Amino acid sequence: MPDRKAVLRSFGKHWLKPLVLIALLLPFVWIAGQWILLLLGRPNDLGFEPVAATHHFLGQTAIRILLISLAITPFRDLTKWAPILRVRRRIGLAAFWYALLHLLAYFGADLFFSLPKLWEDVLERTYITFGMAAFVLLVPLAITSFDFMIRKLGAMKWRRLHMAVYFIAALAVTHHFFAEKGLQPGPLVHIGILAILLGYRIWKAFETRQKRAQASRA
Repeated sequence: MPDRKAVLRSFGKHWLKPLVLIALLLPFVWIAGQWILLLLGRPNDLGFEPVAATHHFLGQTAIRILLISLAITPFRDLTKWAPILRVRRRIGLAAFWYALLHLLAYFGADLFFSLPKLWEDVLERTYITFGMAAFVLLVPLAITSFDFMIRKLGAMKWRRLHMAVYFIAALAVTHHFFAEKGLQPGPLVHIGILAILLGYRIWKAFETRQKRAQASRA
């Protein structure tokens, strides 16, 4: 019988990245397939407002993938399976690309690429303000999510920069909350998940500080 640790190590080395990539592409494949069905006059799941359904789906997908990226470290800590860290940046980049598609769907189909209308929406609509702030702050994280940028910035500066992802996630879930009419379960679930992940991060930081203090007194 093969050793369980060896199997997991082999899976992490050979299969984890391609399988995660496929999983990250599935939402795009689904929405593209729905549009193909719509254009062919076939039954689809886009409803009576396909444009609105599209950018809502892309936005919610971006938030969910972003939350998954934040869950990678707690998952590693709880399972002790280090290979999962290999896909953390890939998942984070996928969140950025879905957020970009979400923005383009709204900017193109709703505003017809009008910058004055976009600026007006940012100033007048609270949920647009939060959403644009989240996207703008996500851009530098996406740009620096490559090995050569980590080397250029240095590991410490890179980690500090990417800690902003928690603030960005808070902006994103707030954007979703205000975008929905009334109290909907989706945004509340996202807020709850983010609260748990942020609480875990704070607890781990406190625990690390306590250990360092004990070590310095020893």
